[in-house]
Amino acid sequence: MREQLEQLKAGAEGWKPEEVLRWAFANFGEDVAMATGFGVEGMVLLDIASRVNPDLSVFTGDTDFLFPETYDLIDRVEKRYGVKVERLYSALTPEQQEQAHGPELWKRNPDQCCSLRKVEPLRNKLAQLSAWITAIRRDQTSVRASAHKIEWDPKFGLVKINPIADWTKAMVWNYVHKHDVPYNPLHDSNFPSIGCTHCTRAVQPGEDSRAGRWAGFQKTECGLHAPAPLTATPLVRISAAAEKA
Repeated sequence: MREQLEQLKAGAEGWKPEEVLRWAFANFGEDVAMATGFGVEGMVLLDIASRVNPDLSVFTGDTDFLFPETYDLIDRVEKRYGVKVERLYSALTPEQQEQAHGPELWKRNPDQCCSLRKVEPLRNKLAQLSAWITAIRRDQTSVRASAHKIEWDPKFGLVKINPIADWTKAMVWNYVHKHDVPYNPLHDSNFPSIGCTHCTRAVQPGEDSRAGRWAGFQKTECGLHAPAPLTATPLVRISAAAEKA
C-alpha cells in the first residue's frame, strides 16, 4: 500500500476534493472515517463528503472542554446531514486528570493535556481504521505545509487523506456562502481557529490566524497532525512572570 501511495501521491495533487474522496471510499469502504474539530474547513469538507457518500463515518475529539457553540454545531450537523458523530473521549475525566496531574494542566503543560485529551483518544480510534480523512490546509501552519492530498501517516500508521490541502481561506469561505454551510459563530468574533475553552482566545488585529491557540506558548498544533511529539515552549514573557510568582 505504501508503494502504491508514493506512485499515486503526485497524480492525486491534481484531483478535486470529490475525486479524492471517491478514491478513499472506493478503496477503504467502512475502514475510512472523517475526523473533524468542526472548524470552518471541517464543515466545508463534511458538506462535500456527505454529497459523495451520505453514509460516511464522522468522529471528533471531545475533550470535555469545548465551547458551547461547538457542541451546538455538532447537534446541528447531526440533524442537517443525518450522521451520528462519534465522540472520542480521554481515558481520564477532567476530575481524574486534575487528581493525577494537578489543576489546570493546560496552563503548565499544554502538550501533556493535548496528549491525554486529544492525541491518545485519536490513536485508539485510528488503530481501528485503514485511512482517515482530515480538513487540514497547507497554509494553516508550517507543520501542515508539506501535506499531500493522499499520503502515508507514519505517526499513526495508516493512510491520511487531505482533500482540501491546497485550498485557501478564501476558497473555504466562498464555499460556505455558496452552499449555505453551517459554521461555528465564534468565527465571526475573531476566532479563526477554535479548540478548547481554556486554550483558545480571539485573534487581535495583525496577529497570525493561529495566535489564539495556546496563547503564551510557542505552540500551534495539538499534536494530531505533527509528525513527531511537540514541545510547547513558554514565551519569554510567560517564563519571566512565572519566575516572579
